[in-house]
Amino acid sequence: MSIKRARLSPDESRLVAVEAARDLLIEAGPQAVTLKAVAGRIGRTHANLLHHFGSAAGLQKALAAHLADTITAKIGEAVDAARRGELAPRIIVNMTFDAFDREGAGALASWMLASGNEDALDPVVEAIHRLVDKLAASALTPNLAELMRENTLMLVLLALGDSQLGGSMASALGLPREKAREIATRSLTFALMQEAATIAAQAEV
Repeated sequence: MSIKRARLSPDESRLVAVEAARDLLIEAGPQAVTLKAVAGRIGRTHANLLHHFGSAAGLQKALAAHLADTITAKIGEAVDAARRGELAPRIIVNMTFDAFDREGAGALASWMLASGNEDALDPVVEAIHRLVDKLAASALTPNLAELMRENTLMLVLLALGDSQLGGSMASALGLPREKAREIATRSLTFALMQEAATIAAQAEV
């Protein structure tokens, strides 16, 4: 007796396709994220994916949005844990750098821009904006909120740049490959120390 596969909703179908696209991105790079390849991976037709995403660029943009939402959610949780003293700043830095490098977010963004998809980074920027607003809203003072914004900008730009040129730049300057991560860690540590000092000062009042 054959078991009939449950019919997926449109949103579920899109998510399955996007997760398959993410696997292809990590395994073979952004050029491998095509409608045909994803359709073959999940046992769907090219026409089915065309219906959901409109084009390969649409699929890639959906993948960028998915990666951005997933990455910023993890970073947000990690920052909250670090602010409670439960997580080292370097772990947050490594998570961010790895997301752009090993998990392919940086390569995907560059590929989409090079392919003429000029709004490729919109989902990434929007997700980061939401994360920054959330972190800044919980800051104790306007100065700490601004410091959080600056550190988020620094962390994302360093991670994105490192995923593209980190190895060659570090080599050219005679610096260790990990130097960009060390710089980001120092800056984030300082921001967290500033917040901790403010909390301690307010507790004494």
